[in-house]
Amino acid sequence: MNVKRLKKMAVGVVTAALAVGMMTGCGSTSTTDDTDQVTVGVIQYATHPSLDNCYDGFIEGLKESGYEEGVNLTIDFQNAQADSGNADLAAKNMVAKKENLLVGIATPAAMSQYAAAKDTDIPVVFTAVSDPVAAGIVDSLENPGQNCTGSSDVLPLEKQVEMIQAFLPDAQKIGIIYTTSEPNSISQLATIKEIAATKDLEIVEVGVTNASEVSAATQTLISKGVDCINNFTDNNVVENLSTVLKAANDANIPVFGSEEEQVKSGCLASQSIDYVALGKETGKMAGKILNGEATASDLPVYQAEDCSPVYNQTVMDTLGLTLPADYQDATAVSEN
Repeated sequence: MNVKRLKKMAVGVVTAALAVGMMTGCGSTSTTDDTDQVTVGVIQYATHPSLDNCYDGFIEGLKESGYEEGVNLTIDFQNAQADSGNADLAAKNMVAKKENLLVGIATPAAMSQYAAAKDTDIPVVFTAVSDPVAAGIVDSLENPGQNCTGSSDVLPLEKQVEMIQAFLPDAQKIGIIYTTSEPNSISQLATIKEIAATKDLEIVEVGVTNASEVSAATQTLISKGVDCINNFTDNNVVENLSTVLKAANDANIPVFGSEEEQVKSGCLASQSIDYVALGKETGKMAGKILNGEATASDLPVYQAEDCSPVYNQTVMDTLGLTLPADYQDATAVSEN
């Protein structure tokens, strides 16, 4: 083979290589190399609809921010099964694997993620945390200060108490079951007590330390003559809502939920927060952090402000109640 022919072959090979390179560079934007991949570690504290909705919304928010599973995103999802020990272990494993961002769904999960990552540079984002300041994971809602931020599901307790009085105008005692180790539940209890005091209502509370005590706590409230039971977003209570409802129904005592999914499960009514929307906002916050547009320490905590009244017509009929005039535009939901 002569020299001239070798030169022609070499030029052909280089040209072909350049053409392949140009084709690769002009390909679809959905194709990413290894450097574009991110891994997000998610701990959901328990399995119940409101937290499931948060997770679904979170994935939507990430997708809108340019992060999609199977394209440039890997989700390491762990469910703690309402066990803080499980949440702690999962969080430590995620930190050990140096995942790009950690997410905690519900207060105990967020606290586990924060504790595991606080001495690292891994940002933490939370959702469905009613009082992140009381939980010790941010310095303030406006300026988190720590490498941690997220979204807060502050319950509209003033409107909730007004709803209870409209549905049950003769009610005097509102029963509350709360977990003594959940900062959000303690904070919500203090708030509803203040509200009740201005409306001549008595709050009768029973604290629990774990899920196994919820049934006995319900019976205690019934024995103390409460006119209704009002739920927070307390994870132990929501995880055992069917137990609460069974005992309350047997005693002909209505239960008010903290969001729509609880009403679908058999609660009478609620001033409901949209947990899919809450999760979606959280996903967008995570996207900003992953994109380098913001840092967790400087990104203010998002607070859900909108709520909508919902009620369960089947439960109303069973209890012999009539929809109050001020709630004629409330949404009726079907029982699960």
